[in-house]
Amino acid sequence: MSASALDRHLGTGLRAGVIVSAILLAVGLLLNVSGLRRETAHALLNAGLLALMATPMLRVGISAVEYLRQRDWFFFAVCMVVLLVLVTTVISALAMR
Repeated sequence: MSASALDRHLGTGLRAGVIVSAILLAVGLLLNVSGLRRETAHALLNAGLLALMATPMLRVGISAVEYLRQRDWFFFAVCMVVLLVLVTTVISALAMR
């Protein structure tokens, strides 16, 4: 895969993640402010935040797969360390709730 194709795939993935997150957050906020379905509103707000946190992880994961396909071991290892840090941070944040 060429660099421009990788950039297009990454851009599409990041754009989709942000759009999904924004929709979930907007609907959750509207339900919460209106006082209707509070439990549904909180679930949507949590899902929106999780989607927003998962978006950078998606980018790092796509990059890691591409570096693995290119057999670029150094950047693959860097991506895996970054992915490990991101996942650990999200898990610890969710555990502290």
